[in-house]
Amino acid sequence: MAVASDHVRATAIEATEFPELSRAHRVMAVPKIVINDRVEFEGALPEPQFLEAVLRAVGDGAA
Repeated sequence: MAVASDHVRATAIEATEFPELSRAHRVMAVPKIVINDRVEFEGALPEPQFLEAVLRAVGDGAA
């Protein structure tokens, strides 16, 4: 999404290089996705569920 839109920013963090951040977000598996510090999940989701999580995080109400 970040590649396709200037309205989306994404950052990849190496959990072993930032242990404090990893603990704060309770990283137990990868990928660990945290969206706007509101919605988070681990593992790869199918595109429809990923989009639903993004919409929940931005408070769209559509999901």
